[in-house]
Amino acid sequence: MAARHEEIAEELRQAIDREDYTVGSLLPAETELAAHYGVSRGTVRQAVAALTAEGLIGSRQGARRVVLAGRRSQSFTELCSFAQWAHTMGREASGHVLSSAYRPATPEDSARLQLPPGAPVLHILRVRGLDGERVLLERTVYAHWIAPAVERIEPGCPSVTQRLYEDEGLVFAYGEHLIDAVAAGAQDAELLGVRRTSPLLRVRRVTTTREGRPVEWSDDRYRSDAVSFSVHNSTGINALARKTGPAVS
Repeated sequence: MAARHEEIAEELRQAIDREDYTVGSLLPAETELAAHYGVSRGTVRQAVAALTAEGLIGSRQGARRVVLAGRRSQSFTELCSFAQWAHTMGREASGHVLSSAYRPATPEDSARLQLPPGAPVLHILRVRGLDGERVLLERTVYAHWIAPAVERIEPGCPSVTQRLYEDEGLVFAYGEHLIDAVAAGAQDAELLGVRRTSPLLRVRRVTTTREGRPVEWSDDRYRSDAVSFSVHNSTGINALARKTGPAVS
């Protein structure tokens, strides 16, 4: 059985998820929450501390907590797949392969996957859903050595990452992400159900094994109204690096 502060934390998560408390709004004071749940202020503090650690709310001594993000935010504090992220929030992830084909590696494919130019690589276009709603397009290129295992996975598998671990013992250990914004082209707009030129959040990522061997690289495009990302850092630890765009010197 979950401890009382864990139950309260989950109820608050669900309230934030329903937008009972929207981003930028204040949570009720500790005394109000304690009275509402019939617990001590210490129990409320434990619940609030859990939400603070998850980046859902901000904390300042002597002040009421501010809602910083909804649970559709995806954090980069740990490497996890889209399906794993959805599962941790009690949401249902789906995926469907729209196209799959081998092609010779382009110069970009070769650089990102550390392969000779022209080596055969597997290109897959996949649409991802969250609770039945299309939110993400993945254009993923797999290295030749893992491509046959990817091909054997059924087109509707919700988590390729999990299946490759179960079938091949493959662990996606490290990831590098480059985040920017792009306008939806004709194909993106049609597949995601948005207007052409609508803003999309693009994440270009390279994922490697524990030994540093590249497995895949992907151009992922999220509907900007459906998913956001959060990066938690401090003066001592900062996993986020700022980079200029290609046209900025």
